Amino acid sequence: MGAITYDIEIPSSIPAAKMFKAVVLDADTLIPKIMPQAVKNVEILEGDDGVGTVKIIHFGDGSQYKSAKHRVDAIDAENLTHSYTIVEGDALAGVLESITYHVKIVPTEDGGCICKNRSIYHTKGDVEISEEKIKEGKEKALQMFKAIEAYLHANPDA
Repeated sequence: MGAITYDIEIPSSIPAAKMFKAVVLDADTLIPKIMPQAVKNVEILEGDDGVGTVKIIHFGDGSQYKSAKHRVDAIDAENLTHSYTIVEGDALAGVLESITYHVKIVPTEDGGCICKNRSIYHTKGDVEISEEKIKEGKEKALQMFKAIEAYLHANPDA
């Protein structure tokens, strides 16, 4: 099994704690609300939303995938970090064992934040992932983050 890692950093004017709440704590209800074409709904299969919780994401009509099962590996609201792993689903495309994501929201001096996201693709055997596929993943992450950011600007009390 190989591993391909990529990092993305996205700056935002939203305060770090508010962004963490939206991107991590409220994501299961917020993303289907603001991006139903991407995510239809999220269902908890086991757990209480903490470490070890297993969820299934049902993707929206705008996605090329139907669903993905993911497990919460770590969550730390105090340090604004969250890790989870996609362990099943057509998003793994038959060539990946899993995809692990590490998210950290870092406050900036201007009152905003930087969302740091590390994605680790655990491949089956010697499978290679093209730069194009990695670029697609980065673009989708950026679109989702920017949609959440726009929602928070439009709804300051959210």
